[in-house]
Amino acid sequence: MVETQPKLVIVGGGPQDAKELAQLVGDRYEIVHQPDEQGVQSVLRALGEGICIVDPKGRMTWSNEYFCSLDESVRREVRSLCVQAADSVATLHHDARGALVTKHEIQNTEGSRIFDVYITGIAERDDAGMHAGRVAAIVRDVTLSKLAQRKMNAIDRAGFELVRLDVQEIREMNAIERLQLLEKRIIRYASELLNFDHFAIFLIDQSNNRLRLVMQSGLPEEIQDLDLFLEKEGSGISGHVASTGRSYICNDVTLDDRFLPGLSGARSSLTVPLRVSDRVIGIMDIESIKPGAFDEQDKMYAEIFGRYVAMALHMLQLLVTERTETNLTACDRVTGEITEPLDDIELEIGWLNEHEKNADPETRDHIKRIMLDVESIRNRVRSVASGPQTLLGVDKAMLEREKDPALIGKRVLIADDNQKIRKIIGEVLQHRGCQTTVVSDGVQAIATLEKIARENGCPFDLVISDIQMPDRNGYEVFSCARKYCPDVPVILMTGFGYDPHHSIVRASQDGLQSVLFKPFEIQLLMTQVREALGVEPRD
Repeated sequence: MVETQPKLVIVGGGPQDAKELAQLVGDRYEIVHQPDEQGVQSVLRALGEGICIVDPKGRMTWSNEYFCSLDESVRREVRSLCVQAADSVATLHHDARGALVTKHEIQNTEGSRIFDVYITGIAERDDAGMHAGRVAAIVRDVTLSKLAQRKMNAIDRAGFELVRLDVQEIREMNAIERLQLLEKRIIRYASELLNFDHFAIFLIDQSNNRLRLVMQSGLPEEIQDLDLFLEKEGSGISGHVASTGRSYICNDVTLDDRFLPGLSGARSSLTVPLRVSDRVIGIMDIESIKPGAFDEQDKMYAEIFGRYVAMALHMLQLLVTERTETNLTACDRVTGEITEPLDDIELEIGWLNEHEKNADPETRDHIKRIMLDVESIRNRVRSVASGPQTLLGVDKAMLEREKDPALIGKRVLIADDNQKIRKIIGEVLQHRGCQTTVVSDGVQAIATLEKIARENGCPFDLVISDIQMPDRNGYEVFSCARKYCPDVPVILMTGFGYDPHHSIVRASQDGLQSVLFKPFEIQLLMTQVREALGVEPRD
């Protein structure tokens, strides 16, 4: 909004007087010199504000052209306010000159225009005492500033709701529910405040500078196939904004080379960076089916709302990180606390072995069993302490070699960048009778799915994929499986609910079978595998 200097009108006097005054206050006021009253009236008529003078009975004695152009409903309300001021001016407190100034806010009948009205009532004194005199009113159109203020208040309220994460409410939610809650809030408030047809949020994957789509509304499936990176050129408007940190308005997508094809129906767009402090963590893209739908004021609103969005996403990530650190810290403490008693038990077992050499076989079997249990406790604690990089109950699961009739011949694709985890899952499923294909990342998983599609086959009965992998994440593996093998169930895995790209929420909306949070028990995996394959649970 452009600020203008207030005008100071000098009536009478000479040009030199006006010049001297301009030298004194010209930096604060625009000096207008009118040598006579006729000139003053011409100025009042030309002002961009409505001015009128009303007598105590409500008769209009004078008004400028702007006031006469206002809606009848507005003029009628102003006259009513002037009469009220005239009735009260002699009885209310007023200054030494008998003047009373009040301010009011009114709207036209449709509510499309908002005005501030300043009423100045002049009390007149005669032999009979103080009584009401004429009343002057100034009517100023403040529609733009009022609407802007209301919009800002709405953005502040929405932002507060985004970052207001009730501790008890969040504690009772699992990782999926937390992400769904935040996504629902963001899309709802963005729709109310920014009036979009298409909407998307991309976050920067720091490992490879790729822009990952984490939530969207109204975008077609083609967006999933776009590879966008943190670069000024070559990755469209989104990559440009993420790289430069500067917002971008595209008034007509047909005339802008940076706008990438594939987003059907869009005619204009507004893209703003998402910032946490001075760091750009992603971008928010808003699109409209109308050309020229966004202006500088829309950009300002989107940038402010984007700060709240970035803060909310960052806070949710901090919650997950805190949970991860808390689990690891707790495991470390448990390890430290049980080390001494376990060492003591081993010493006692050693003493028994030394002094009970002639013990009966049953007693020696019990001693051996205690030693194995101690070692098992150490192994399990180490597994839990290593956090999401391990699985639980592996020793027992690996000892079971009995084939499961319901799983024999079932073909399973396993993708995880952690060698130990993918090896364990692959071997456990093989022991149960499954035919497994194990790959080390999302790129290989997608290539495998694409290959079987080219060969007109769908050899997999189940896909198991980690979420956080280099190059391609769990959602992209899930999406590829949906594309090439629509009926194949998918199980996603992640450590402590860590899901920086919101793969869980997006996949859940598209029919994800289940999610496992590492470290999990192998037996839980087997239960989920049987459910995904439609096999009755084992007793």
